[in-house]
Amino acid sequence: MPFPGRQCDMVWRPRTRTTVWLVTVVAALSFAVGVINIASQELVLLGVYVPESVQRLAGFTGALTGFLMLLSAYGLRKRLRAAWYSTLVLLPVTALQGFVQAGVLTLPLVGVPVPTSTPLIALSLVSIPLVAAGRDQYTNSWSLSTAQMAALAALVGAQIYGTVGTYALREHFPAVNTALDAFYFTLVTASTVGYGDITAATQIGQLFSMSVLVLGVASFGAAAGTLLGPALEARFAAALGQVSEAQLNMLDNHIIVMGYGELTEPILEELTTADSSYIVVTPDTDRASSLRSRDVTVLTGDPSDEQPLLDAGIERAAGALAATNNDAEDALAILTARELNPDIRIVAAATDRQNIDKLRRAGADAVISPALIGGHLLVQSALGRAEVESVADRILGTSGADVEEIAEDKSQSDTDESRSADSRSDTDGDQ
Repeated sequence: MPFPGRQCDMVWRPRTRTTVWLVTVVAALSFAVGVINIASQELVLLGVYVPESVQRLAGFTGALTGFLMLLSAYGLRKRLRAAWYSTLVLLPVTALQGFVQAGVLTLPLVGVPVPTSTPLIALSLVSIPLVAAGRDQYTNSWSLSTAQMAALAALVGAQIYGTVGTYALREHFPAVNTALDAFYFTLVTASTVGYGDITAATQIGQLFSMSVLVLGVASFGAAAGTLLGPALEARFAAALGQVSEAQLNMLDNHIIVMGYGELTEPILEELTTADSSYIVVTPDTDRASSLRSRDVTVLTGDPSDEQPLLDAGIERAAGALAATNNDAEDALAILTARELNPDIRIVAAATDRQNIDKLRRAGADAVISPALIGGHLLVQSALGRAEVESVADRILGTSGADVEEIAEDKSQSDTDESRSADSRSDTDGDQ
């Protein structure tokens, strides 16, 4: 029976990759069709029924929807549940926009008119059930910090203040006649673009314009710093082979994998399958770069040193794993982790069976020897005990809860056999 984490990975990756690429193509088509439609003068589907103004509006909004779809595709790649919701909302919008702005593009060489939005409509409709069916694949949460929420609220509040105030004081702004004019004036003022096509005609209007300028610039600056700052920090940190402070602060109740060895890869697969947050601490820069390219959170450092473990959030971690090929290095890492967090649960893998007690004395709560267990299973299977292979297959093909159940069943079976043997012994004694 195949290993469950690998089986899930083989099923998940191709389907998710296809979904992400399909959504990306829809985003590109939405943007391209919107731009083409802005310059197009002919509709092939609803030309009689769709006003030209609606067609132009669909073109502008289609280009904007394409940009939002690109962000959603990036979120799908990160397995964000929020991106899954936004994609399901945007796909019907792109299909409707494509239907409304069904313009044509004349090929330059052959002079044949080709509908520009037909692929957009078809791919949008095909993508909807594909994305909907993969709901369980997108489980990662995305949340804003308190500072980011405050900055976003300030940005929205400044825009509302400027729009409502400008429209209420429209007699002081000769060029403001509608709420859209007021919104436009607020946006260009707060963003410091200032085209000059709408200006105040009175001192009251000038005072209000200055307030919009101050509040708008301040909110734009705060939003740019708090909303975009962590993303830029993460990019620079990744380029330098480091983990950003924001990523480290988000770790809570996680697992720290101390070092990297032959057993680390199946450990990471199991942690991913269990949807557990984790971080790998390893001094191997090449290995760290390889893991980071797979979106694994990696901290480059020696796990036997205090600072890397403190940076990895050892005080907030739920557990730590030490499973490299060097028992001595694992023992040092366990000693450091136990000293920094006496209450954390530490599990270690012993390469040499003689080091099991040493790793326990170093501070490990549980020590497992894969070689000892594997050797025992191999010998028992070679001696003809078929149930051993069955137990191994069940362990490799089931979840952690099922493994505990198997252990309980095995313990109960051993107890029953012991009682049966005692009963036979008592019977023989009576005879």
